[in-house]
Amino acid sequence: EFYKFQKNVFFIFFYYAYFGYGVIRCLFTSKDDVVYLAQVYLNKMLLGQYNSTLGKYVGYTKKTKEIADNLNKNKGFLEHEKKNKEKCRTNIPLVLDILSRPGEHMKPIVRLRLVESADSKHPGLFMCSAYNFYPKQIKLTWLKDGKEATSNVTSTDELPNGNWLYQIHSYIEISSKPGEKISCMVEHASLTEPKVYDWVPITEAGKNKIAVGAAGLLLALVFPIIGVIFYKRKATCFKAEFREICEKSDLSTLSSFQKPEIIYHL
Repeated sequence: EFYKFQKNVFFIFFYYAYFGYGVIRCLFTSKDDVVYLAQVYLNKMLLGQYNSTLGKYVGYTKKTKEIADNLNKNKGFLEHEKKNKEKCRTNIPLVLDILSRPGEHMKPIVRLRLVESADSKHPGLFMCSAYNFYPKQIKLTWLKDGKEATSNVTSTDELPNGNWLYQIHSYIEISSKPGEKISCMVEHASLTEPKVYDWVPITEAGKNKIAVGAAGLLLALVFPIIGVIFYKRKATCFKAEFREICEKSDLSTLSSFQKPEIIYHL
């Protein structure tokens, strides 16, 4: 598997609404197997690149082919790119050292849950999910009463989050019996030993607590909203009433109102 580190350079042409960017990639499996790429894109289309494997520039449009041919005739540019490849090679031990540190590993966040309950016709469906882990390699194993279960198991590949972290999901169809323990064992470089997560079924009392808690939260959200609506309507009505009084009366009429009544309305 290739590792890579890269640098991006962006440039934008505002007048024609074109978006261009350059990418420098260092791909490697070891310090002896290195590929250095310097690429230029425009609107997501690769226009040209320098590939250290080929040792030259390559263009993919009529114009960039002409540019690549001219660059390949310039020994200075080619020597510069060779030096960049060597920089790439010399940085590999540093990158591998960082990736090998235990503190640089991101531990997976694991969630085990029952997706579909079993009935007389269908088994139950359990899902074990691991989120936000790095590096990519991980292993999820289903256990039934502490023994590995391999039947009716399906898993996704490691899915990239887009932020260098990954997630994975594993499913098992199983008809669990009362007292039977269903577990998901996770093995990852961030863990010093495999970690086992047990499924804990929710009892009726637990369901009632969740329902009561949800109802309480709903009421806590509804009452302040009702109060705000009532306050705004009351304030609007008072302003309308006060405006009507001002239009129909002069200042002497307003002064004849009893002070306590005005304070009461406010």
